[in-house]
Amino acid sequence: MFRLDENEISFPDPEIYDGHEGVIAFGGDLSVERIWFAYQLGIFPWYNPGEEILWWCPDPRFVLYPDKLKVSKSMRKIMNRKVFTFSENQHFREVIKNCQEISRRGQDGTWLSDELMQTFIQLHEYGLAKSLEVWQDGELVGGFYGIRIGRVFCGESMFSKVSNASKAGFIHFVETHKDSLQLIDCQSHTEHLESLGATMIPKKEFLKVLYENNERR
Repeated sequence: MFRLDENEISFPDPEIYDGHEGVIAFGGDLSVERIWFAYQLGIFPWYNPGEEILWWCPDPRFVLYPDKLKVSKSMRKIMNRKVFTFSENQHFREVIKNCQEISRRGQDGTWLSDELMQTFIQLHEYGLAKSLEVWQDGELVGGFYGIRIGRVFCGESMFSKVSNASKAGFIHFVETHKDSLQLIDCQSHTEHLESLGATMIPKKEFLKVLYENNERR
């Protein structure tokens, strides 16, 4: 596993280097430049605050192809009844703060450090990080954020304060952007997203789609 130099923004090539259980490097920093470069390579940070930064590119990769979205009958009724309303990129700070603070079953604390959160806020200010907000009766009840790289959206984290809020937000986002997105990167498996159609694919297949659809490369 590679140790990164804080003074040089580089990573091992994830196409040829597998690392250990998906971790391909450690160290470095959380600068805007490094985070942006990492995501363009299909690499993302995931670590416990106060510990060494770990950089991941797991194999297989958990993704959703927009045309494979699954919407249950019960969720379709919720969407049709307009239980929730949605906005995009209007309250990024509130969304990421809720993602940091929300209590999650089986988790003690959060992986989203203040430093990493500030980096994502800067990326949003540069137009690179995006958010989806879910509203009910004028209150922010759910949402998620991530980084868009060309025709690929790399989802980072989501939160929900009421039942079905984050699921409805995800469905709305996919259906709204299905013509402009080739792939949604969900990173690691969750039953929540699997129920919506996300699936595992080989890392090489994910990287191929990412690189081919990155309009900035």
